[in-house]
Amino acid sequence: MSALAPTATSFLPDAKADRGPLLVAGAMLLAGFLMIWNLVDLRQGGLFLIGGALGATLYHGSFGFTGGWRRMVVERRGRAMRAQMLMIAVAALAMLPLLAAGSIGSQPLVGALAPVGVSVLVGAALFGFGMQLGGGCGSGTLFTVGGGSARMLVTLAFFIIGAVIGTAHLPFWLELPSLPPMSIAAELGLAGGIAATLAALGLVALVTAVIEKRAHGTLERDAGPARPGWNWVWRGPWPLVGAGLMLAVLNVATLLLAGHPWSITYGFGLWGAKIAQALGIDVGAWEFWSWPAQAAALNSSVLADTVSVMDFGLVLGAALAAAVAGKFAPRARLPLGSLVAAIIGGLLMGYGARLSFGCNIGALFSGIATGSLHGWLWFAAAFAGSFAGIWARPVFGLDGLARK
Repeated sequence: MSALAPTATSFLPDAKADRGPLLVAGAMLLAGFLMIWNLVDLRQGGLFLIGGALGATLYHGSFGFTGGWRRMVVERRGRAMRAQMLMIAVAALAMLPLLAAGSIGSQPLVGALAPVGVSVLVGAALFGFGMQLGGGCGSGTLFTVGGGSARMLVTLAFFIIGAVIGTAHLPFWLELPSLPPMSIAAELGLAGGIAATLAALGLVALVTAVIEKRAHGTLERDAGPARPGWNWVWRGPWPLVGAGLMLAVLNVATLLLAGHPWSITYGFGLWGAKIAQALGIDVGAWEFWSWPAQAAALNSSVLADTVSVMDFGLVLGAALAAAVAGKFAPRARLPLGSLVAAIIGGLLMGYGARLSFGCNIGALFSGIATGSLHGWLWFAAAFAGSFAGIWARPVFGLDGLARK
């Protein structure tokens, strides 16, 4: 038998798995699903499990935007950015026709549309700068927390604080010049919207390829599975393109089940508002939380919020993946410069995400994939902010090429 042929045991985690964390994360995923199903409904429980699958995929693929953008700027390597463009393109090919249909059965479908204006421009730039200091984007923060990073717990805590502050200030920012939400598919028609989206994504990928070839002569190739048989499925790492395609499929599944595409940062603002409310701060009197949808969320359980349950599932899915891979390793040591950068980065990301109606997932991935023009403005502004953040990292003692 070939050494690469799968065997009965090659489908199972090996003895190097972190058994304790594996059992805890697995039990929490199962218990969380059953609790959400019982307290809310099966649909909400399904979204929790999709969140878990997203977390495992992000962890095994090390699929974050922060490190990929940094490699493009510093090393002139664009493999990660090309994988991101492919991921968005695949999702758009499914999502734009679904949104054009308007519903699936009794489930209405809506895209991640948002106004196009000063709020998005400023917020996305702040987010891009902050993610290079914080060490992760919206999704990156959650999956690295699941993997045991103490530094990213700090980033997440201040991400939540920044998001709450953003809800207090958003009405002011919405008074500044802006255009209404604009759908590329609505403006150009379904076929035109798909063509324009794919062309723009392809152009970004082409630019990264040209820059990389000029700098290095050849393009960096996506590595295949690093382990024989099927062990790589459990222990990773996953090929970057494969992880991106899985994320695209799971985002489409989210749209079908939740009625909206994958989002992350709304949950942070909601958690922060509930904590503030518990501490005696009357956030319900703030204009943002008096709007009907926000007031309903504030006065309901977080388990009824689709974004929150997916965030919870994402952290647990990443923790399970890390434990299965034998890489669950909580790290408590945190130098002062790194701590300060995590605090500033978290605050800027939370505030910026609220102003710009999302992060790399809700605004960039889901926004562009569902035809929102604001997603493209977010991309440009966030990349500019990220560029500045990369060169600010050494001020805090951070390596400009560090991935986390």
